[in-house]
Amino acid sequence: MQLVEFVPPVRHPLWTLCLQMGIDSVVIKVNPAVTGLPDPWRFPTLSKIVAGLKAAGLRVVGLEGDPFDMTPVKAYGASDDPGGRYGEADGTARPAEEMREAAFAHYRELLESMARLDIRLLCYNFMVGPGWSRTGVRSIRGGALAPYFSKAESDAAYTKTGSSAQSLRLTKEQVWANYACFLNAVLPTASRLGVRMALHPDDPCLPALGGYARIFETVADFDRAYALDPCASNAVTFCQANFKLMGADLFETARHFGTRIAFIHVRDVAGDKTDFTELFHDQGTTDPFALMRTCRSLGLDVPVRCDHVPEMEGDRLLSTDFVPGYGTMGRLFANGYLRALLKGTEPSA
Repeated sequence: MQLVEFVPPVRHPLWTLCLQMGIDSVVIKVNPAVTGLPDPWRFPTLSKIVAGLKAAGLRVVGLEGDPFDMTPVKAYGASDDPGGRYGEADGTARPAEEMREAAFAHYRELLESMARLDIRLLCYNFMVGPGWSRTGVRSIRGGALAPYFSKAESDAAYTKTGSSAQSLRLTKEQVWANYACFLNAVLPTASRLGVRMALHPDDPCLPALGGYARIFETVADFDRAYALDPCASNAVTFCQANFKLMGADLFETARHFGTRIAFIHVRDVAGDKTDFTELFHDQGTTDPFALMRTCRSLGLDVPVRCDHVPEMEGDRLLSTDFVPGYGTMGRLFANGYLRALLKGTEPSA
């Protein structure tokens, strides 16, 4: 198992802190919104981003999140685009089909660029609309601020904007059709290149959110995705808290997926999928050592990272664009805990 961090793709104090923690392998998000660089699928762009991290002593082993706007793929056929066209910044519009095909081409080119740089992991999701969603922060141990999600609060917020949980812009059947089309368009390329596409659960794992159906809220949904193309590149991100919130037994789930697991996110939560709070990595009801031993017993040798840490004292002094769940101080604590977790579960330990 390899301890990695999810770091900003531009210079950040976490880069140096990773090296000081003994972490030299990282995963990054290359969306232009965070890099400031257009066309991340192009080799010159991606290689420039990777070179910047390499110069700082960090090796990029994976990409995570949408690499660019995936709306034309994920929201294809949405009822709020009745003309089947997407607007451009200059006021023009392009047919939805044309936009989707262009996105597929960009994604395939991204996979080619990744392979040239020996980046063999792509953690992705198929959440339409809101994507990863939290409704605020709650005070936990020592006054640390932890992200939480409340379905009641979320529903109320969408109601204020005129949205309705009962009126779906995309149904489950439509989202599944979009996902199958996406997989058919890009997975053969990933398989040919030896890049593993590790599907992340919906977060939160609800039937719908913000007017869009969600399709990855159970283990069975992941099996359905795998059945579309049961190749080694059709893999899983074992995000522990999300599968816990599904009501799944984490030990049984790990054994069920086995070597389909290509990436592990270590995290725990209190509550259920309609109302939960994220915790420090040494809190929660999951036995992390026993779970990691189970993963090791499956022969897994994959990247492992901490996920969603509470905000601790001093966090906002280190980052002017602080995002709850992705602070720096909490990661220092989490990575120390994970290093001990990995060391303590080594086969010889």
